[in-house]
Amino acid sequence: MSRKSPKRPGRREQSLTHSAPEDSSAPALIAWLRKHSLWVFLLLTAVASARIVATYQVFNHTIDEPAHVACGMEWLSKGVYRYETQHPPLARVAAALGPYLEHIRTFGVTHESAVGMYQEGALILYSGGHYDRNLALARLGILPFFWIACLVVYLWARRCWAEPVPSLAVLLFTFLPPVLAHAGLATTDMALTAFTGASFLAALYWLDRPNAARSALFGAATGLAVLSKFTALPFIPVAMAAALLWYFVAERPAFRAVLAAARKLFLPFLLAVAVGVVVIWAGYRFSFGSVPFTTLRLPAPELYDGIRATLEHNRSGHPAYLLGARSDFGWWYYYPVVLAVKTPLPFLALLLFGAVEVVRQWRNRGLRAAAAFSGAILLFCLFSRINIGVRHILPVYIGFSIVAGAGAARLAELWRPAAWARWTLGLLLFWMAATSAFSHPDYLPYFNALAGDEPERILVDSDLDWGQDMKRLGRRLQEVGARQVTFNPFIIAYLEAVHGFPPIQPMDPQYPSPGWNAVSLTVLKSVRLGLNKDHPEIRLWPDSIKPTERIGKGVLLWYFPPGRGGSR
Repeated sequence: MSRKSPKRPGRREQSLTHSAPEDSSAPALIAWLRKHSLWVFLLLTAVASARIVATYQVFNHTIDEPAHVACGMEWLSKGVYRYETQHPPLARVAAALGPYLEHIRTFGVTHESAVGMYQEGALILYSGGHYDRNLALARLGILPFFWIACLVVYLWARRCWAEPVPSLAVLLFTFLPPVLAHAGLATTDMALTAFTGASFLAALYWLDRPNAARSALFGAATGLAVLSKFTALPFIPVAMAAALLWYFVAERPAFRAVLAAARKLFLPFLLAVAVGVVVIWAGYRFSFGSVPFTTLRLPAPELYDGIRATLEHNRSGHPAYLLGARSDFGWWYYYPVVLAVKTPLPFLALLLFGAVEVVRQWRNRGLRAAAAFSGAILLFCLFSRINIGVRHILPVYIGFSIVAGAGAARLAELWRPAAWARWTLGLLLFWMAATSAFSHPDYLPYFNALAGDEPERILVDSDLDWGQDMKRLGRRLQEVGARQVTFNPFIIAYLEAVHGFPPIQPMDPQYPSPGWNAVSLTVLKSVRLGLNKDHPEIRLWPDSIKPTERIGKGVLLWYFPPGRGGSR
């Protein structure tokens, strides 16, 4: 936890700011980056934003987006927050703001129904016959959170190093398919990523100079993180605790110095807490009332009910799928596997170089903070019982991008004296750019080469099939002239009325129907086509019959001539 000036990196930190001798090509590029650093950041962010926006019309809504939009619309148009409190309102309100400004309001679907908010959200998205426009407006509400996340990466790297580390870190972050995917959806995960990173970075600035302005910034960023998603409540403390522990081990400060610093920080910390509390309360429209599970009346009762619901969700678990197995309580190795197959291989290679730098320069305060931030969050998630996608640990890519950027900068530092470094850096950056480009627009179901040709053997749900390929399936069914399709939809959507589906009939899990049969991979692998999970011995026909084709990345399609379907 550094209190040094960002203008004066220590001797070990300086090694990542120095370039090769002046007669090489690397120093000229680094000098240009130093001169145009801000413009490079803006260009990288703008290019990534354009790529994100380009996906809006390709994919229909995913399963969770209508629910988030419905809850945000309730906050905007009714001034209450009752549909579902398990997620806080910030990202939801941002997603609903665009449709709200187009004069769309709530439709009054009952709160009592388990699918009420999904039905309400669907009504909002399909309102007025402008589905594509309404969905794009909802997704545009999340784009500013992506910009904030990019800014956090840039400022954090720039705080500790000169170029090329900041530009390399932003480049790597904005080229990550999982980041681009969830920046393009009307969900809560990008907001969590942005403000969890912002809170940690604001804490670093606050420790340098704990004045009133920085205390307020630290408190506001932390409050916004809590309003983004409740996982910020453990993520931020564990990340800060890891950084503090590393500080004690690496620098071994005297007890009196630590005590004096604590005294100096006490009042500024109280100011930060006060600002954070006010920001959170404002996020709940300064509501005041009875907390559902107590007899107390408190500010923002929805906050406490949401935290309770989140803890209960984690306690009771969530249906999960990994490597062909299913569980309600997940696996400790779930998220390491997710990162291994959902992260581009060149990024992982640069992250490995960065990890070597972390070990080699373990006293380097900039590397220490970035590694502690992401490492602690990942470690905490090993104990989570909710295992449903890389999106739940998306903030780790902030710290990992900085560490990987430092690893790339180390290769740049060796540009002239070591030919292998020149070729390795060039190959990895080109590979990263090509991987990201060729994954467009399917950022959500992106897997690296380790997953093979059938990633559904490893993961499904929001890592592969979140219901996003219904538009593609509808177009394909129209192309083949299908008069009927056997299909169990994964999402609440107007498939026949809007997306070009022929009449839909439910699927028999044991026998295919004559004609066209479509299966969502998440329904097949995780939900098991609606079969009771207590009967895993029942064999599903899609497991044994090769599909005619794959639609997008998440749907399988079969055709059985009349008279043959049911007999198979």
